[in-house]
Amino acid sequence: MSTTIENERSPRKSDSLPGRAGSRGRGTATVGDPGVTSTDRQATARRTDDDSARERVLRAADRLFYDRGVQAVGMDELRAASGISLKRIYRLFASKEAIVEEVLRHRHELWEAGISAAVSAAAEPRERLLAVYDFLARWFDDDGFRGCFFINSFGELSGTAPRVTELVRAHKAGFQETVARLVAEAGGPPELAPQLAILAEGAQTTAAIAGTSEAAGQARAAAETLIDVALRPARNRAA
Repeated sequence: MSTTIENERSPRKSDSLPGRAGSRGRGTATVGDPGVTSTDRQATARRTDDDSARERVLRAADRLFYDRGVQAVGMDELRAASGISLKRIYRLFASKEAIVEEVLRHRHELWEAGISAAVSAAAEPRERLLAVYDFLARWFDDDGFRGCFFINSFGELSGTAPRVTELVRAHKAGFQETVARLVAEAGGPPELAPQLAILAEGAQTTAAIAGTSEAAGQARAAAETLIDVALRPARNRAA
C-alpha cells in the first residue's frame, strides 16, 4: 500500500468500496415506519445483501487480479475466493470486464486519496511536488507491490476492452492534472509538469521489474534537479 497507497494494492477489509448503494445512504426506512410494507422490507434486505456480495466479489477480484493478472484469473477462482456463486456473480456484474472496471474505479479513488494526503502533509510548494515521490517510495516498499494496476490492466486488455482503456487513460490524465496544479502553485512553467509526471510513471514500472524501491529515490533526485532549474528564473526575478 505496510504503508500503501491503499491505491495500487489490494484494499484492506476496513476499506469500503465506492459505488455501493449502502454507502450513499439509500434505504433509510425502518421496520417501524408506518408506510413500510413487507415487500419494502424484503427489497431493502435484498439490496443490502447484494451490496455485501458485490463487495466480497470486488475485494477478491482486486487481490487476485493485482497479484496474478486479470487474464490469469478464471471466474471459478473468483467464485471460490469470494464465496459467491457464479450465477449470482453474473447477476451482480454483467461480465468479467465489468468487475475489472469497478476495481479500477476503486483503485483510482485510493490513489487520489493517497496522493492528496502525502501532498497535504508537506508545507512548501517545492516539497509538495517532491512528496509525490516519497509517496511512491512507501508504496514500492510494500511487500505486495506488483506495479501499477492501471498499467498492468492496459497491457493485458487494451486491445479488447475499450472501457478499461478509457478508465486507465482517465486515471493517468488525472495524475498529470494533479502534478500540473502543484507545479503552478510552486510557480513553475507548464512544461515542467509532464516531465515530473513521466518520472513518476517510469519509476512505477522500474520498481515493479527491479523488485526494489530505489527507483523512487532516483526519480525524486531527478525531479529535484528539474524543479530547481525551472524555478531558478522566478527566484532571480523575485530577488
